[in-house]
Amino acid sequence: MRDAVGAVQAVMVLGGGSEIAQAIVDRLVAQRCRTVVLGARDQAGLDPVAERWRAMGADVSTFSFDALDPASHQSAIDRAFDEHGDLDLVIVAFGVLGDQATFDTDPVAAADAARANYVGAVSSCLAVAERFRQQGHGTLLVLSSVAGVRARADNYVYGSTKAGLDAFAQGLGDALVGSGARVVVVRPGFVHGRMTAGLQPAPFATTPDKVADAVVGGLAKGREVIWAPAVLGPLFTVMKNLPRGVWRRVSAR
Repeated sequence: MRDAVGAVQAVMVLGGGSEIAQAIVDRLVAQRCRTVVLGARDQAGLDPVAERWRAMGADVSTFSFDALDPASHQSAIDRAFDEHGDLDLVIVAFGVLGDQATFDTDPVAAADAARANYVGAVSSCLAVAERFRQQGHGTLLVLSSVAGVRARADNYVYGSTKAGLDAFAQGLGDALVGSGARVVVVRPGFVHGRMTAGLQPAPFATTPDKVADAVVGGLAKGREVIWAPAVLGPLFTVMKNLPRGVWRRVSAR
């Protein structure tokens, strides 16, 4: 349950290795969040960040979570809620970028990316939503991408998975109206980090810390959609409505 001034007291991250999610949790722990629950396939890899948050006064625990195993999501999420009580915020942060050239010649790899980015998010978000309904409050924060606003030829598999995720998250948010729970969609642009290492940055490239600042600010303002950086909101409102021929030329640059 949030404290008297509305600060998040308990957060769970699905995809605990995410640099953006970790930057968000850094800020929440600094603002008196005292329970942090991290789900990931590589639990041992979370030890350094978990120790940092413990040193800041948070109770941090981890559990096994595999985005590619949707059949396990309900039970894993139920156990996390049962063990830790009310959770104010759940961040869905797992996903893979992949390489379009690889996907073009390896349909199985493309399907695996779609399972991780979209299928796994559907099952886990629905499991979280039901627990939020039961407790009567909670915010589900879904890390989407501007790539899902309109797919580019050079990453259309990734873009299509984020488009599906974005649409699903918005629909789930509408379905939760009146339950006390809500969904917030985050649409970052190009983010410098492990996932994008070696890639040519796109215009308005940002960092995990800057995305985290935008998220924390957006949550405080009650936003349902958070663009990071904010300039991408009006920019992609225009770009998604460009004639297809124009879009092909613009997006190929």
